[in-house]
Amino acid sequence: MKKIILLFCLMPMLYACGGEEVVSERPLEEIYADAYKEFNDKNYEQAAELFQTVESQYPANPWAADALVMMAYSRYMDKDFPGAILAIDRYMRFHPGHSDVPYMMYLRGMCYYRQVSDVRRDPEMSVYALQQFQQLTERFPSSEYAKNAENKIMILKNYIAGKIMYAARNDMMAENWTAAITRLQSIVATAQETVMTPEAMFRLMECYTALGLPEQAKGYADMLRKNFPDNEWTKKLK
Repeated sequence: MKKIILLFCLMPMLYACGGEEVVSERPLEEIYADAYKEFNDKNYEQAAELFQTVESQYPANPWAADALVMMAYSRYMDKDFPGAILAIDRYMRFHPGHSDVPYMMYLRGMCYYRQVSDVRRDPEMSVYALQQFQQLTERFPSSEYAKNAENKIMILKNYIAGKIMYAARNDMMAENWTAAITRLQSIVATAQETVMTPEAMFRLMECYTALGLPEQAKGYADMLRKNFPDNEWTKKLK
């Protein structure tokens, strides 16, 4: 992430009270310098803690928002995705109009995206990631992160459709035709641009054939031929 922080000097102040000398909190620029040193040395956990110190000790300072950005990014680099999401949520709550909102939305999507697993596992993280990237492209379509988010959206839609297809195949193997049809129709209805759509149409034809409903089966076979004439699943039709 390209981010340039311009630091201005904050002079440490000494206060005398009751004859005792009380030293103020560490200067902002000193904490920032230590934080970036840890970050550049790839000590991301330590860097995140120092950036958090900046935000907590100087919450009203203009650089508090930047400290939250760097704290979130440091935790992301440390693969502490829940910690990064907490930092992002705090940023969104206190700095909703900041210029880095598109980036933070993208980073939150990436926190979920990095936790997406294979199609045999629960797709919860993929759904969360998809929602974040879709919100980003809807709110900030001209953002520098929008194009990358659009690519991630297509990958996630294919992943989610693959998860549904995996379950539908299992339903078909158990001859649970009604459940399989419900799943397959959801792919055709909501994930038409994914690579799973031709197979979903072919499987729907198989399900309706198994149920003794030739007209419905023929309808999906015709739909497959019309929309995907050169697809490998179309070539499987008799």
